[in-house]
Amino acid sequence: METKTVKVPSISCGHCVATIQREVGGVKGVSEVEAEQLTREVKISWDPEATDWVVIRRTMERIDHPPVD
Repeated sequence: METKTVKVPSISCGHCVATIQREVGGVKGVSEVEAEQLTREVKISWDPEATDWVVIRRTMERIDHPPVD
């Protein structure tokens, strides 16, 4: 299991949090997504045998919530 916490400056409301959790959580291999509105951080855990960071990052970019590494 891999885990990464990233800043996502575009998080501005509860809808943003819900969208990130739903869309990133729907990526095959992602087991946990915790998005925080106040800190604008997202913690993601995934199985590296099922997906990788590039796929997760592209999903976040597609929903207009790109992470800042």
